[in-house]
Amino acid sequence: MWNQIQNFRSDNRLICGMLTVTSALLLAGALLGQYVGGLEPCSLCVIQRYPHIAVIIFGWLGYKRGLLDNQRKRLLWMIGLCLFSTSGIGFWHAGIEYGLYSGPTSCTGPIGGSSLETLRSQLLNAEIVRCDLIPWSLFGLSLAAYNGLISFMAGVLALDTAQRNGKL
Repeated sequence: MWNQIQNFRSDNRLICGMLTVTSALLLAGALLGQYVGGLEPCSLCVIQRYPHIAVIIFGWLGYKRGLLDNQRKRLLWMIGLCLFSTSGIGFWHAGIEYGLYSGPTSCTGPIGGSSLETLRSQLLNAEIVRCDLIPWSLFGLSLAAYNGLISFMAGVLALDTAQRNGKL
């Protein structure tokens, strides 16, 4: 069993494919939640999606046949960095949702003004979806927290595989 795990972890092409599928599933889950489940994303939710798109592209390139192992390792490094970036945004967003710290004023800030016209202008220009509210959770964790956890573990796998299987 241990040999099978070691063989799996030494196959850069297979890891690229697996990470591509992982990001594709996370992105598909977010889009299904939005378009089927009615969960409107806040601005931080949308920002978390961009690194997953990059991972899908880099992972697809890394899964293609005919690449040198060096090229795959570089792609794994880029995949790992993208996954850590979306993980960091996910953990930051989760911290905002759980009230650990305040988020950007564009989606969490108070609305107020010195005049009725200023207040009206702020209300009309304010984002509808707030970043500090949890629209859905499972076992006490929000979707942002799950994105942070899964992306972090996938990023560790990507970088560990890239460095384990030799130098660039």
